[in-house]
Amino acid sequence: MTIQTLLVLQAFLQRPVRELYGLELSEETGLLPGTAYPILLRLECEGWVTSRWEKIDPHVEKRPARRYYRLTSSGATRARAACAAARRPKRGGAPPARWAKRGRLMGGGVLGPGVVVVGHVCRLCTCAA
Repeated sequence: MTIQTLLVLQAFLQRPVRELYGLELSEETGLLPGTAYPILLRLECEGWVTSRWEKIDPHVEKRPARRYYRLTSSGATRARAACAAARRPKRGGAPPARWAKRGRLMGGGVLGPGVVVVGHVCRLCTCAA
């Protein structure tokens, strides 16, 4: 699950019974509408959220009708599980093998015998990077 999708789910989980319209959700998550709307569509297709169009007269309100989204009960359960899984630390101290390239890692400093990290900007330790 992407970080952007997790941001959308976390916004809904703050108050699971409320309805949010797309632009409101974009402002709350910091995501651009072009990112938020496809996520909402995918979540709706998968049954995590439902949507409804508000019933207004656009001429009276001087704005288009909004589409409101709300978590379903099963969507709320799955969203909580997805957010909890994303926060769960991974086991093992070694970095993933895909980070390694010919004995070097992206970053900087020395991580161990024969492992050198290049280009690292470190604020937390006193490495020589």
